[in-house]
Amino acid sequence: MAAEAAAFDEVVHAPHRLRICAMLSAAQKVEFAALQAKLDISKSALSKHLAQLADAGYVTQEKGVRDSRSRLWLALTPEGARAYHGHVRALQEIVAADPG
Repeated sequence: MAAEAAAFDEVVHAPHRLRICAMLSAAQKVEFAALQAKLDISKSALSKHLAQLADAGYVTQEKGVRDSRSRLWLALTPEGARAYHGHVRALQEIVAADPG
């Protein structure tokens, strides 16, 4: 995969959304409950962040059943992966340019 062009992304930049994207980029899919536990935020707060990412086309949601309970799995879309990696590159460029 070619390196993504550096591009600051306001949707990805919010701290919780940046962490969500980082977790999703490291796995094919992550269960909602695992994201919530790792981020240590409420269900409603996580849902709001996921809605913003989904509205931007960055995250997909897949409902299913495991252990006779409804589950929600999340994954980055190819567009979401490009946005996340481009945002990380933009942050790296900002840090690298810092003379201090």
